[in-house]
Amino acid sequence: MEFRDYYKIMGVARDATQDEIKRAYRKLARKYHPDVSKEAGAEESFKELGEAYEVLKDPEKRAAYDQLGANWKQGQEFRPPPDWDAGFEFSGGGYTGGGPDIHSDFFEELFGRRYSHAASGGGRRGFRMRGEDHHAKVLVDIEDSFNGSTRSISLRVPEVTEDGHVGTRDRTLNVRIPKGIRPGQQIRLAGQGAPGMGGGESGDLYLEVEFRRHPHFRVEGADVYVDLPVAPWEAALGGTVKAPTPTGTVDLKIPANSNQGRKLRLKGRGLPGKAAGDLYMVLQISLPPADTDAAKELYKQMQDRLGFNPRATMGVS
Repeated sequence: MEFRDYYKIMGVARDATQDEIKRAYRKLARKYHPDVSKEAGAEESFKELGEAYEVLKDPEKRAAYDQLGANWKQGQEFRPPPDWDAGFEFSGGGYTGGGPDIHSDFFEELFGRRYSHAASGGGRRGFRMRGEDHHAKVLVDIEDSFNGSTRSISLRVPEVTEDGHVGTRDRTLNVRIPKGIRPGQQIRLAGQGAPGMGGGESGDLYLEVEFRRHPHFRVEGADVYVDLPVAPWEAALGGTVKAPTPTGTVDLKIPANSNQGRKLRLKGRGLPGKAAGDLYMVLQISLPPADTDAAKELYKQMQDRLGFNPRATMGVS
């Protein structure tokens, strides 16, 4: 997927004001409009211009796009960084829909899901109107799902400053993380969205939960997986070892003659809930280094005495 430099497409500086972006669009739209333009590739240029303007005219999209940094070049191979949009508070509106015929893959990757929410705070028309709902993705620790907790969560709210530039302001909330929450689920904070009009009630804020990357645990659905290093003799002879879980250390029995990648299931020890997940210990056989004469001699004895051929089933010796 190619990176799109929306500022280059529109011919404006990255610190351009919203008015400067609007003026640049009007000028280029006249130049490339397919009905009147004589420029080669005018239709494609007009389509690129429209996409760039859709992002840069919207303070929310622009602030999020700016987080990708200024070092990307137009056409450069691009993959968005993990959780690049975490901590941004969005209003949920502003996405025009469409798909690849209207927007590039680059746009869809960044904004397709985030802006597919309809503005859900319509309420009654007229003087009293309910405020718009807001959305944000937040990162919590996997341990929060096991124990439940209250966390102080900081969000960045895009806004236009008095001089016409786009920036963000910080917003901090104390949020209760319910026990058993899973990635992709939402926490609703009533009344924390946009204020209503004419005395109407405020909208709600929906926090979509994702887990931070953990050095030991990974989650698939409700199940939790741990890659557990074991010594060759522990795998071959069996025994009981200490193993980490999100709720503390457990004594784990290793069956004799266990192979690399064997999964040992701890039923019901995954993410909690009405249907609790399971915890899987995936055995990873870790070889001691042959970095001393004594270690090399032991490996030589194993080679001579065991007569083990790991490729025997492949028909080679």
